[in-house]
Amino acid sequence: MTDSLPPAGQFPYTRGIYKDMYRTRLWTMRQYAGFGTAEESNRRYRYLLSQGTTGLSVAFDLPTQMGMDSDYPLAAGEVGKVGVAICSLADMRILFEGIELEKVSTSMTINSTAAILLALYLLVAREQGADPHKLQGTIQNDILKEYIARGTYIYPPRPAMRIITDLFAWARTEMPEWNTISISGYHIREAGSTAAQEIAFTLGDAIAYIEAAIEAGLAVDSFAPRLSFFFNAHNNFLEEIAKFRAARRLYAYIMRDRFGCRNPKSMMLRFHTQTAGVTLQAQQPEVNVVRVTLQALAAVLGGTQSLHTNARDEALGLPTEESARLALRTQQVIAYESGVTREVDPLGGSYVIEEMTSRLEAEARAYLDRIDQMGGMLAAIEQGYIQSEIQNAAYEYQRGVERGDIIIVGVNRFRLEGEPPIPTFKVNPELERQQVERVRQVRASRSAAAVESNLKALEAAARGSENLMPHIIRCCESFATVGEISDVLRGVFGEYREHLV
Repeated sequence: MTDSLPPAGQFPYTRGIYKDMYRTRLWTMRQYAGFGTAEESNRRYRYLLSQGTTGLSVAFDLPTQMGMDSDYPLAAGEVGKVGVAICSLADMRILFEGIELEKVSTSMTINSTAAILLALYLLVAREQGADPHKLQGTIQNDILKEYIARGTYIYPPRPAMRIITDLFAWARTEMPEWNTISISGYHIREAGSTAAQEIAFTLGDAIAYIEAAIEAGLAVDSFAPRLSFFFNAHNNFLEEIAKFRAARRLYAYIMRDRFGCRNPKSMMLRFHTQTAGVTLQAQQPEVNVVRVTLQALAAVLGGTQSLHTNARDEALGLPTEESARLALRTQQVIAYESGVTREVDPLGGSYVIEEMTSRLEAEARAYLDRIDQMGGMLAAIEQGYIQSEIQNAAYEYQRGVERGDIIIVGVNRFRLEGEPPIPTFKVNPELERQQVERVRQVRASRSAAAVESNLKALEAAARGSENLMPHIIRCCESFATVGEISDVLRGVFGEYREHLV
């Protein structure tokens, strides 16, 4: 069946976006990490790099994601818990101390405050003497999936889209090698979607971003080559391989036929994959190693460009150093011992894989047609359609687990009584006090006049049509905090309140 498919590296890229795939270059092994203070996370990054990680991936705590400084009342108890706390340039300097940013690719999982965190990253790189035009990495910057599946939004959708398109326009000349968005199906799948829904809703978000950028005056081929994606690798091994192939093919046709792209790079779906956190179980956690291995292998056989493997103990807490190392070793065994990297699209031509690829593509197209009929992705989100479809899929899956139709080893079958506990990593609560003290010291030692002037200029730009990025950078340079910058934009744009379906 492969005779009828163009080879890898050729439109519609079903078999892969590069001719030789992993024969000439492996995927980036990018382990997601971040907790406590910048010092604690910096130590973990240095450790991962010493163990063979080829890219960094930064997790931020909830206050940072929500545009709140560590000393905000609502931040209490959440500082440094699910990621690193970053309040100002002082924190970002420490986070990357001793790491040459021009020589490492960095991914930052941040959305509502993405423009601010990218500005801080840029300033640290400049201080190191790095050329911003050579910086490589990704900022997630995918706000639509926050309304759909995750919830760390700040502003209403339309002004949030304005910030994103401003970042697109600014980065085109200032950070041309940087991926300005990672359009995420991962969290959509974690919320309970099916494989077809993950493809459709992710590409639906992509269409909305592209349309917004075009409406803002950008030519599609000027920014589309820097769009990237983020997918989940779930448990159904063969379906997941087919899912990645279907998404790649469908995206290529959308970009060529719907948006008239002429640059082949605009039609290539480049994506990072993370194994499915929602499949990790607290019961018999060592079995999670098997789950993660199968999921990671599916991502590789599906042609991912970057991969994070979850640790066995993440259903219990933050991963220990030992379990983080084992997760990385899982990728390294696949890369260097399994032999799968010697072949391009190794399962291409399999009747099952090709049938699944076509079926998932057709199901995703049907969803996209329905979304178009509703007036596009923003309208579908505002009407609660996307959220409802995911909720229904999640409900049906859970019913299957409870009936025993879906078997989860160690949970509803093959259980053990009296399992011994395994060591877990906990964030020291003293770190929150230290972080609060640091942000207060920053405020006390900076030029209050410079901060006030830059924040007022940002407010004026937000009320008008000027690009926000240069103003955000100047605010960050004067040590305005993430919370202060976000508060200025809250004052102009307002805050989003979810409409319950």
